[in-house]
Amino acid sequence: MRASSTLRPLVMPLALATIGAYFALAEPAFLGSRNLTQLMIEYSITATLALGMFLVILTGQIDLSVGSGVGLIGGLAAVLVFKHGWSAPAALGLGFVLAVATWSLMGALIIKQRVPSFIITLGGLLIFKGLFWKIIDNSTIPVSRGDEDNLYSLLTTYYLPTIAGAGVAAAAVLGLAWLSWRARRERAAAGLPLERGAWAVVKLLAAAGAIGAVPWICAHFRGVPLSVLILAGVASLVYFLTQHTRFGRHLYAIGGNEEAAVLAGISVPRVVVAAFAFMGAMVAVTGFTVTAYSGASTPTVGDLMELDAIAACVIGGTSLKGGRGSVVGVLLGALIMATLLNGMTLLAVPPELKFIARGAVLGLAVWADVRFGRNRA
Repeated sequence: MRASSTLRPLVMPLALATIGAYFALAEPAFLGSRNLTQLMIEYSITATLALGMFLVILTGQIDLSVGSGVGLIGGLAAVLVFKHGWSAPAALGLGFVLAVATWSLMGALIIKQRVPSFIITLGGLLIFKGLFWKIIDNSTIPVSRGDEDNLYSLLTTYYLPTIAGAGVAAAAVLGLAWLSWRARRERAAAGLPLERGAWAVVKLLAAAGAIGAVPWICAHFRGVPLSVLILAGVASLVYFLTQHTRFGRHLYAIGGNEEAAVLAGISVPRVVVAAFAFMGAMVAVTGFTVTAYSGASTPTVGDLMELDAIAACVIGGTSLKGGRGSVVGVLLGALIMATLLNGMTLLAVPPELKFIARGAVLGLAVWADVRFGRNRA
């Protein structure tokens, strides 16, 4: 039992290191600053969507519609800007509001009408895909006409200067240290068991090293991508919500035992709808960034992104039954998925083998979760 609990935190970092080492040996360009910067953009897109999915899964629900939603919201904004002359802020703002409202409605239908989330979101997948194709008329809508000052284009073409990126990284490390100290103090005040101080320091130093490496790597290309800063903001918000607010505690409680949560006075409908509303916000943000990164809204934008988001959560240790998971785990899971896809693309791996590899990684993640979590206290 002790061996399993000791090995469990090391499974994902070792898997990530193994995948990275293989691609680095197979293709030296994998470790080039240009490719690593592109990997960070791809990772930011996947992880942002996965963090939204994380809150939904924590409550014991699932969302299969996010991939189609990503294409729909990104395509809608692109059509408004580049076919109807809307300003980018107005189009992006409208897309964001519509996404939050739509996902709030789905959450309300699921929890108040007691309809399985699998069914509602599967219907959403089909509806959003049809609306998406209708809006873009099954054509390609460019998101840039060579105007690099357009806000839509800047989402993935703007790079923060190295000095500014280093400052943001330093602030993020300090914020993480403060939140860790605060969480430890709160657990001590509540009489809850604390993890060993040495292990807490090791984890903090590892996180600080990973954060500090981002501006250093990006300095050898163009700087820190804007999408990375967006992910940093989203991850910080989700971490704060889940670890330091009543809303976060309610998410875990509902996923752990909904009946007990109701008896404890938790407003389950309100919490679940809020989780879906946040999912809608992440669908909008991801839709804008992935469309900008693709350079155009095409009928394939968003395809199977729900798979990557769910896989990132499961690989990161989030239970599909709800009530268990962490932001750090989701971020690591998303990094594994993004690294795998980036490396296979660099090696020109055929699409059919990419599907096989992604499925195998997901299956292994579930096996590892069962194997190392079986004896968890």
